Formats: sequence, structure tokens, C-alpha cells
Amino acid sequence: MTNAPFAQIEDFRDIESLNHYAEAVAAGHAREEVLASLRAMSRDNARTPMQWDATEHAGFTTGLPWLPANPNHTHINAEVARADPDSVFHHYRRLIELRHAEPVVAHGDFTMLLADHEHLYAFTRRLDDVELLVVANFSDATLPAAVPDASAWKGAELVLGNAPPPDAAGDAIVLGPWEARVYRRSRRSADAAQSG
Repeated sequence: MTNAPFAQIEDFRDIESLNHYAEAVAAGHAREEVLASLRAMSRDNARTPMQWDATEHAGFTTGLPWLPANPNHTHINAEVARADPDSVFHHYRRLIELRHAEPVVAHGDFTMLLADHEHLYAFTRRLDDVELLVVANFSDATLPAAVPDASAWKGAELVLGNAPPPDAAGDAIVLGPWEARVYRRSRRSADAAQSG
């Protein structure tokens, strides 16, 4: 689900948002700027009806909901997500499956990589002979993930991603906007590659 397109202050119900709007406008801030900030940050975004399907009120109720359903519920809803194998719903199912199938996810040693990067989140998990590299791009730009020993991950198995598999781009790991990947390798094969 996405934030609702609240057009005017009367569309909000959250008392904190209403109070903030009144105070900010009274202090001289432009109404549209305050509304824009509320559209992004108001708690009412999390209070719109759950979008189950494309029917009236998004299948949430046959009554009148406290807040209207987001107009995009006709194409962004649980029914559509369940039918799309590449949806966020199925991506999370694969994440849960990975956690249950790979003990390294829950029990592996954690090492943070790129700790000071503003937009990239990267870490490894290691347990016995298995190591995972998790890299995620939290921006709308394509970014190289300059993780230590990136070239050593070149032959690693891509076990999970939220975008089509990347084209081979040399030894660099380059992530598209909002892209995340999980790579798996055996420590034995990684050690052999480094020594060979």
C-alpha cells in the first residue's frame, strides 16, 4: 500500500496532524507545504482501510470506513499481489522460506559492512561453512556497493532479490533503485578462489 493522496486538511482524521497543520499555518507556513509534509508523514497513512481487493472500500468493510480507501486500491491490493509471483507478498514469503531453510540467517555471526553509507545497507552472516552477503539500496538511484572483497562474491549464488538478476558487470556489485539482494557462498570455495 502507498500513502493516501489527501487533497485537503479536511481529509485527515489524526488529531496530531490537524493540530500541526493549524499551528504551522498560524506561524506563517504555506498551507500546501504543510499539506505536502502531512501527506508524507501523517499517521493517517497507516490508518486507511486495508486494500484487500478492487471492490468498494477495498473489500475492507461493507460499512463506511473511518477514512476512505486509497483510490489506487483498484490495482494495488492483496488480491493482485497474491496473483503476481514478483509481488512484495511473494518476496516476503521467499524471505521467510530462506530464514527457515538457512540456519545462517538466524544464527550466523553478523558483520556490518558500509556502516557509514547513507543509502546502502550491507552485511554478512556466517555460520560454519556458509556465508551470506546482504546488500540493499535505499535510494532512487543506481549505486555501486563497494563491499570489501566484492570480487570474491562474483561466483556466489544469488538466492534472493527483488529485481531481475543483474547482468554481469565485472567484479562490481551494482544495485538499481530500491534493489536488495542476498548472495550465498561456501567459505571453502571462497577461500580456494582467493588463494588460486
